[in-house]
Amino acid sequence: MMSLIKLIDLPDLGDDRGGLVAIESNQSVPFEVKRLYYIFNTTDRPRGFHAHIELKQLAICLKGSCRFILDDGKSKEEILLDTPLQGLYIDGVVWREMHDFSEDCVLLVLASEHFSEADYIRDYQDFLKAVQNGNRI
Repeated sequence: MMSLIKLIDLPDLGDDRGGLVAIESNQSVPFEVKRLYYIFNTTDRPRGFHAHIELKQLAICLKGSCRFILDDGKSKEEILLDTPLQGLYIDGVVWREMHDFSEDCVLLVLASEHFSEADYIRDYQDFLKAVQNGNRI
């Protein structure tokens, strides 16, 4: 079984002056970045609870930590993101949930496409049906 957890080491260009990471489309990120957003001030509320049909994402915890649960309809895996030097690459039809945000968490997400509601699967039963039907909705 192939792991759902795909971590990408980001280029650590820091020195004695502090940390520095440079992120480039189709270089350190395995797709062209068309959108980015960040999540913060989210301590008590889990987020996510959806899958995407086509979208690729790279989630980077810039500060603090949060726990991801990834689910492909057959198995679930979880990982704690807690370093700005790695990104969690999410590709394919994968249900994702984010939990246990630390008080100082800042989660940056790089996306391969502009926002499109049509790319979301927001109902878990619809997600399971899509996976069983070869990712067709």
